[in-house]
Amino acid sequence: MGVRLQEISVQYVKGVGPARKKTLERLGVHTVEDLLYLFPRRYEDRRHLTPIAQARVGEVHTVAGRVVFKRGRRSWYTRKHVLEVILDDGSGRLSCLWFNQAYLDKTFQPGQRVVCYGRVACYQGRLQMVVPEYEILGRDQDDEDVKRIVPIYPLTRGVSQRFLRRIIRAALARYRDGLCDELPVDLRNKYRLPNIKRALTMIHCPEDLREQKAALERVSFEEFYFFQVSVLLRRLSIVNKRGVAHEVRDRDLRDFARGLPFTLTGAQQRALREIVEDMRRPRPMLRLLQGDVGSGKTVVALGACVLAARKGYQACMMAPTGLLARQHFENIGRMVDAGALTGICPVFFSGDLPKRERETALDRMASGEANLVVGTHALLSEAIVFKRLSLVVIDEQHKFGVRQRALLTRKGDNPDVLIMTATPIPRTLCLTLYGDLDVSILDERPKGRKEVRTRLYANDQAREAYAFIRQKVGEGRQAYIVYPLVEESEKLDLKAAKDMLGQLEQEEFQGFRLALVHGQMKAGETENIMVRFQRGEIDILVATTVLEVGVDVPNASVIAIEHAERFGLAQLHQLRGRVGRGGNEAWCLLIASQNTPESQARLQAICSTTDGFRIAQHDLEIRGPGQFFGRHQHGLNELKVANPATQLAILRKARQEAQSLIKRDPQLSCPVHRHIRQTVRRRYPQYLSLATAG
Repeated sequence: MGVRLQEISVQYVKGVGPARKKTLERLGVHTVEDLLYLFPRRYEDRRHLTPIAQARVGEVHTVAGRVVFKRGRRSWYTRKHVLEVILDDGSGRLSCLWFNQAYLDKTFQPGQRVVCYGRVACYQGRLQMVVPEYEILGRDQDDEDVKRIVPIYPLTRGVSQRFLRRIIRAALARYRDGLCDELPVDLRNKYRLPNIKRALTMIHCPEDLREQKAALERVSFEEFYFFQVSVLLRRLSIVNKRGVAHEVRDRDLRDFARGLPFTLTGAQQRALREIVEDMRRPRPMLRLLQGDVGSGKTVVALGACVLAARKGYQACMMAPTGLLARQHFENIGRMVDAGALTGICPVFFSGDLPKRERETALDRMASGEANLVVGTHALLSEAIVFKRLSLVVIDEQHKFGVRQRALLTRKGDNPDVLIMTATPIPRTLCLTLYGDLDVSILDERPKGRKEVRTRLYANDQAREAYAFIRQKVGEGRQAYIVYPLVEESEKLDLKAAKDMLGQLEQEEFQGFRLALVHGQMKAGETENIMVRFQRGEIDILVATTVLEVGVDVPNASVIAIEHAERFGLAQLHQLRGRVGRGGNEAWCLLIASQNTPESQARLQAICSTTDGFRIAQHDLEIRGPGQFFGRHQHGLNELKVANPATQLAILRKARQEAQSLIKRDPQLSCPVHRHIRQTVRRRYPQYLSLATAG
């Protein structure tokens, strides 16, 4: 066995020490292993720097030159700080601009050699880079940092690229021989993968880009492989248990569908049949129900709940917000009152219920009187007791962790689990995140749901968008205006929701009723405002992305998204789904700056289609999986470099090998597989502790 690098503090790496250790912790680097697995986000080939005179406008270049001029000033237009630095490399000059970063005034000095990376523009006849990435070269490191392929790492304040490169090289020099290769030798040989020592060296110090690519594929294969083993172990530990075999007949299914005030789509019928087939089996169901915004997932889940309840069991539906949970409950209540859901006794439960209501709900759940429970994460409380819980439905899975899912299922005797998500997930990502689940897909739009029209406005056309909103609200409709930030940021020159509310009330929407909701508000405040908006007491709701998991307001027909270039495609699509829920025409107005190829690609994609699955695939390709859900989503924290969007072939091979292993040795009890089990348990302790295998 080699040195356990995950147990050695990073402060013992040459050049770090106790003070810089604290700074590195902001990058998630605590140990030597963390440092060696802090991979570059890209590379610059500085063997062939572009002479400034040959830089092409509109293209991204890396240039190096000496500082011949610098000036910090205030913009007369925005009053923001602007720093201009002019570089000269002998062939020409380049003007570099940074905004709202006054501290950089002291960073650049005349005579320094600087490398800049960014998109070249032309302004008033001069070549220019706006907010480029930069690195100041030391005299003793010019050759080392220029005439080779240079890794570019993620940074935090107080950490430079040169410092990171230096300490990573030091860590490799001292600890490389102690690295323990956890990927089995037979797999390395089968796929001709380099060992971990060589792979990490090639990732941090590549001689050429082909070498770096091979090393990246090797580490990606390893990450995919061990995570897939953990996923498959977890699935086995659940499906091998004895669950509830619901005796649901085809006639029961038809009776539910006939009782609805509308006709189920073909996709809804297909998904419900798949779910019922699982419910009939004596093992627990593990199924993901995914569909586009407004595809009717809740009705399908409700069908499963009703079928379980009518057989004498209890079903439970957990939503990520009290507002969404109450909306589900009220919709179910209306259907019960109308006679559409016979035999159903629903109850609502959340953390802010008054004491008497809370006690009544607890009693009704414990006695079994309430056979359909709708609530928030408060349902995970130890005080909650069910009599015969046989089905758990979790809405918006990516808002909950795997552990929360497990806590709720322990309230019953191995109940069936149905997970819903309104984020259409490409099947490649399903394999990674939800490899322990079967998948049902809703890919049809229910009748009556109108397609939302999308319009794109440049920032200087915002008043045209506001005029359109005034027109629609004047006709009796309601509108949302969404901002990416709550308060003005020093570093990002963006309009912020709090600052804009007052301005909009006084100027653009004088005479209309406006209100603000954002993620920093208390839950009760947010719910109160959203209820008022539902009732029509508010004309225009100014909001942050707290709307992403929102409520049903049929009269809301316009949503304007400011700084749309700051949002991911999946976010934009989710926000667009807040409108178009009634019978009126609906509009999504994107107010954006298309200043990068990535933002142009996102905005063109969102305008070109309303198909959530196509949009999700675009988003995955543009941003990668880490930002697709946010890094909190389990299954993404563990993938430091592996990317399901771009490495599908590697993922398939790794999953195939994991499946083959678990088929041969489901408990990983053979001595030759013991180290695999130890590796999986060490890497995914939270995930695997939920599995009971072995």
